[in-house]
Amino acid sequence: MPTSVTTTGATTTGARERRGAPGATAGALVNGRPATIELVGVSKWYGDKVALSDVTFALGPGVTALLGANGAGKSTTLKLLTGQLHPSRGEVRVLGQPVVANPALYRQIGVVPEQEGLYPFLTAREFIELSARLCHLPDPRAAARAALETVDLLDVADRRLGAYSKGMRQRVKIAQALVHDPAVLFLDEPLSGADPRQRLAIMQIFTALGAAGKTVLISSHILYEVERMGSNVLVMVNGKLAAEGDYHAIRALMDDRPRRVRVTCSDAQTLAQALVVAPGVTSVALEAQALVVETTAPLAFHQAVPRAAQQANIRLYAIEGLDEDLETVFRYLVSGGQN
Repeated sequence: MPTSVTTTGATTTGARERRGAPGATAGALVNGRPATIELVGVSKWYGDKVALSDVTFALGPGVTALLGANGAGKSTTLKLLTGQLHPSRGEVRVLGQPVVANPALYRQIGVVPEQEGLYPFLTAREFIELSARLCHLPDPRAAARAALETVDLLDVADRRLGAYSKGMRQRVKIAQALVHDPAVLFLDEPLSGADPRQRLAIMQIFTALGAAGKTVLISSHILYEVERMGSNVLVMVNGKLAAEGDYHAIRALMDDRPRRVRVTCSDAQTLAQALVVAPGVTSVALEAQALVVETTAPLAFHQAVPRAAQQANIRLYAIEGLDEDLETVFRYLVSGGQN
């Protein structure tokens, strides 16, 4: 993984400024090995609208997070990498091969799209077996069983998808992306709709896949979830690659700005009293059945909340970041912290 940090408009010790240098090229090496994912000078536009502008990067095995606010270019990047879009300019390669019109390559990649395309009249087992047959696997039934077991759906595999919750449907999408054991995975907001326990289990799956040598590119806009899956990130802002490299170095640029988190629960006042002494908490404000906390240590805070709630016998309904989008964060950085 790249260990340097590239940012636009803000630099720190150990960082380098992006000035339009080409960076990675076709055939680039990552940690001495051929890159598994490459974009070289890629732009995508629709008439006068520019979705991506001169994006270049190269990735190797492991988990990398593709971060950015809505409309930043994350989904466009993933669609280019999976052959769903043609670049207007530049080169896109996966496993050293061009992506467009390459069915042999598609059998080596797995995709979890943000949109749903499940058949409600099929059971989960039938749907995953169908995916396995489309990939020409020798034993579709065994492959489907293994994929469903990985996402912890084997006990409900014979229930129709139309009766599944949002989080369960999301896990079915992940199972179909894993069923053929691909070398590269592209995941667009894969944690959407999952409850906290499911999110943790899914993140552990992705971490294990990266550790096993798979290349996993995950689109997300939630920083604290990314931090738990790996340190390598690509940050998109307004169709451009604004920052790339080790997450901890990028986070060092942001630590002087507290993050706001809203916690909705059954007893906000009691939970507030417990959390006011949590590491990194700088302020706590009460709302109706909720509290808004400012913290400089979001990961530690998200770990502290369920512990405090359990000790006080308080039911948690939701934990949501209020200013986790990176467009806002980077606007703050490039303005010198004046926003």
